[in-house]
Amino acid sequence: MDVPPFARGSTFLAARAFGCYFFGMPKQAYPLPTATAAWSVRDADLADQLSTEPGDAFPPVFATSRMIALMEIAAARALHPLLEPGELSVGVKVDVHHTAPTPPGATVTATARFIEMAGKLYRFEIDVRDDAGEIGRGTHERAIVHVARLVDGASKRQRT
Repeated sequence: MDVPPFARGSTFLAARAFGCYFFGMPKQAYPLPTATAAWSVRDADLADQLSTEPGDAFPPVFATSRMIALMEIAAARALHPLLEPGELSVGVKVDVHHTAPTPPGATVTATARFIEMAGKLYRFEIDVRDDAGEIGRGTHERAIVHVARLVDGASKRQRT
């Protein structure tokens, strides 16, 4: 068997790539090829609801930040088969274009497609659509981390 380029030179990654079961390795090498997340746009998802100070002015349409969250959920779902107990995936990088407005009440669906490994990161292409067509697209990278280590690192960042 040929070792995928991202696994060359690494016993750990090579074992992961071929679905080995030692040292708590995941059951499969790659995430699901695609995964989706759908959401019905509510008033709380509109850009005009996200103001933090008087004078902020945003339109009453699906907020870009909510679209990005939906994109992250779709990509995270693609990684579920790789997760061991105590692990989850976290977003590391997002590059998106919000291409069309969506009104409240519409259903939006994000579809994440795994495209490649970037070192230890999983890279996805994601598009988001409502009933009228595309509303956004972009790329997103995620990492698999141990929850306890992540929470411990976050707690060390708290100010005393």
